[in-house]
Amino acid sequence: MEQFEIIAEPREDMGKGASRRLRREGKIPGVVYGAEKDATSIMMSQNEIMHHLENEAFYSHILTLRVGKKKEKVVLKDLQRHPYKAAVLHVDLQRVDENEKLTMRVPLHFINENICIGVKQDGGVVSHVMTDLEISCLPKDLPEYIEVDLAEVNVGEGIHLSDLKMPEGVEIAALIHGGDAAQTVATVHIPKVVIEVEDELVDEAEAEAEAEADAGAEEATATDEGADADE
Repeated sequence: MEQFEIIAEPREDMGKGASRRLRREGKIPGVVYGAEKDATSIMMSQNEIMHHLENEAFYSHILTLRVGKKKEKVVLKDLQRHPYKAAVLHVDLQRVDENEKLTMRVPLHFINENICIGVKQDGGVVSHVMTDLEISCLPKDLPEYIEVDLAEVNVGEGIHLSDLKMPEGVEIAALIHGGDAAQTVATVHIPKVVIEVEDELVDEAEAEAEAEADAGAEEATATDEGADADE
C-alpha cells in the first residue's frame, strides 16, 4: 500500500489576512483535530498537497503528518478548492485513533464494463450514478476503493447499495443509519440517441402505413363511385 507523508509547520497567525499572505507564499492553511486532542492550526506546501491530490489513493489512505520531529497518523477529511484556479485554499485533517471507527468517502471502481451483458449483448451503456461511497470502519480496515462488478447486469437493470460486496470490517455508512439499501449505484440502459432513432423509425412506419391506408380508402371510394355511375 502506498505511503503518503505531509510535512507541515505550526501556524500562529490567524484570520483572513494571514491566510491570504500564506497563500501568496505558496502555503496552505489547515487544521488537524480529533483523537480527543486539541485542534492545531498548521500550514503546508501548496505544491506538495497538489502533487498528492493527483493520486486517487491520497483521499482514502492513512496519511503521516510530520510537524517538526513529531509524527502522527491522520486522514484527509475536507479540503476547500479555489473556485477557478488549480489551488487549494484550506485543508482539514483528522487524527486517527486505531480503536475508533472512521467515517470516510472512498472512490468506487467499476469493473467488467467491457463484458457487461447489457453492454456486450444488447448495446447498452453504463451510467455511474455514484462515484464514491461513504463507509465506516476501523483504520486498519480502511479500503483504498470499493469494487462494483458490472459483468452480470442486463439492460434496464442496475447495481444497488445492497448488491455491493464490502470488505470485511467495512460498512456502508448510510445503511448503518437506516438508509435505503435499494439506492442505485449504477445502471445499464439503451443510449438515448438509439431510442430517439427507433422512435423516428416507428413514426415513419406509422406515417407510411396511414398514407397507404388513406390511398387504399380513396381508391376504394373511386371504384365505388365508378360502379354507381355505370348503373
